[in-house]
Order: sequence, then C-alpha cells, then structure tokens
Amino acid sequence: MTDNDRPLAVFDLDNTLADTAHRQRFLERKPRDWDAFFAAAPHDPQLTEGVALARESAEECEVVYLTGRPERCRGDTVDWLAAHGLPEGRIWMRRDNDRRPARRTKLEILRNLARTREIRVLVDDDELVCEDAERAGFTVVRARWAADSAALKVAQEREGRT
Repeated sequence: MTDNDRPLAVFDLDNTLADTAHRQRFLERKPRDWDAFFAAAPHDPQLTEGVALARESAEECEVVYLTGRPERCRGDTVDWLAAHGLPEGRIWMRRDNDRRPARRTKLEILRNLARTREIRVLVDDDELVCEDAERAGFTVVRARWAADSAALKVAQEREGRT
C-alpha cells in the first residue's frame, strides 16, 4: 500500500498536540498580543495523550496536520513536530490574512482532502470544529486533554486567529 492509498488521520496542533497554557496570557490582555502568542509556540510542551494518538495513528494512516496557526509560523511548527518525534506529514495552515472562523477553514480543507482520500479521523480540541466535522460525516476524536481557555475559544471562533 502506497502512502496515497492510506487513509488520513488529521490532527490539530494547539491544545491537541501542543500545550498552549504557558502562552494564554498573551490572549487575556487587551489588545491581544498575537505576535507574542505565536512567538512562544516553539516552547509548547507536548500533550502526551495527543502525541501518543498521533504515533499510534501512523501505524495505519498517513498523519497530516490541520491548524489555525498562520502560515508565518510554518518553520517553528515543523521544528516543533520534529523535536517531539511526531510523524512527518503535510501541514495545512491558515493564510496570514485569513480571519475566518476555524470551523469554516478547517471544514473546507477536510472536504477538499476527502475528495481524493479517506479521512479516518479528525482529532481537534475546538468543539465547534468537531461539531461541524461530525455533521459533515467525518469521524472525530475530541481532544479534551488540555486545560480549557476561554480566550483561545474566542480567538478561534470570533477572531479567526488560531
């Protein structure tokens, strides 16, 4: 079986694989400090449950990453994934100026991927992303192993930032 024949396991990053708790403070101030929030991402600890699930998924699936992080964070993101021993895989990121809600951008990408590949699972912490993906027929695992952040939820849905 070639990689193109394997189903996809699609993983979110923030609060699914990477623990963003140490950088939430940048979203809790007014105005939010997005540059500092994303600049601190390389220092995120891994979330053991999510990382284990990604490694396990790689046994049967091609693991890919779907994040609301802006494209300008690609280098840091690639380095972080490698440093934590996550499976190599394609990364879909938000265009730097795209402020649509995560549930819209992610569902659009999932539907595009599903045109040519089976998507075995989406693993994400954003409840609205998960609900919309399930309504669209995708199998979802809700990443509930990170601490909730009200500021991050607002950022994902209303500000289209992550």
